Amino acid sequence: MTETGFCEVDGGRIYYEVDGDGPALALIHAGVANLRQWDAQLPEFARTHRVIRYDSRTFGRSTTENVAVSNRGDLAAVLDLVGVGQAAILGLSRGGQIAVDFTLDYPERVTALVAVAAGIGGFETKQTPEEKALWREYERRYDAGDWEWVADTETALWVDGPGQSPDRVPVEIRQRVHDWIADGYREHAAEEPTSKPLDPPAVTRLAEIKVPTLVMVGDLDTPDTVAACRKLAAEIASARLEVFEGVAHMVNLEQPERFTRLVLDFLNRVATD
Repeated sequence: MTETGFCEVDGGRIYYEVDGDGPALALIHAGVANLRQWDAQLPEFARTHRVIRYDSRTFGRSTTENVAVSNRGDLAAVLDLVGVGQAAILGLSRGGQIAVDFTLDYPERVTALVAVAAGIGGFETKQTPEEKALWREYERRYDAGDWEWVADTETALWVDGPGQSPDRVPVEIRQRVHDWIADGYREHAAEEPTSKPLDPPAVTRLAEIKVPTLVMVGDLDTPDTVAACRKLAAEIASARLEVFEGVAHMVNLEQPERFTRLVLDFLNRVATD
């Protein structure tokens, strides 16, 4: 039986679902998705873990006012509401960055960290002229509310991978992510919260992370994402890096069986060490 509900937070409501029993495992979705991103993993994860997944503000069924937001604090609030003191934290993309920041801000609450295709707060790489031009056009289309163009562009970048053919991945994966993106922008267009970033940022503090850490990234992902994941693996003492060949950003959707196996094997090793 899935437990569902809303967590009341400052200026918002966070929708969450809880399944399974055992050690807690919190899942944080990508910025092109919502909690449904983890549907393929949930049955196996819930066999051995109490799985908490939720829609971040401006995604899925969650809602927010236009206030300053700590994504770390929102996760802590959800865990508090469902009675979880400590959890393994797994996030992909934007969710991976939140997972890293949460681990630094609430180290006593994290038993293990899984960062997938993750960004790092404060980590910047030099953009090419082509990338700068694309993001200028992106901002123009976003401001105009051209959500179909925005969804097409984000799908090409994050699902296909930079410079990759749209037929590289199954059409159902592309369509699923495209719909998440387009529906999310249409449903949350009026929501514009600002961020309360971790200070100092994670890029200067990775050596503070002491929990067992698994980093995963696809070799067809954006160069800055690959660089960020390699930095995580190099500077977190306990980290192990897994590279998925022929995979772009949405690792758990492209290779769900391998992804699920690696996560569960990692968490089992953590539990027995």
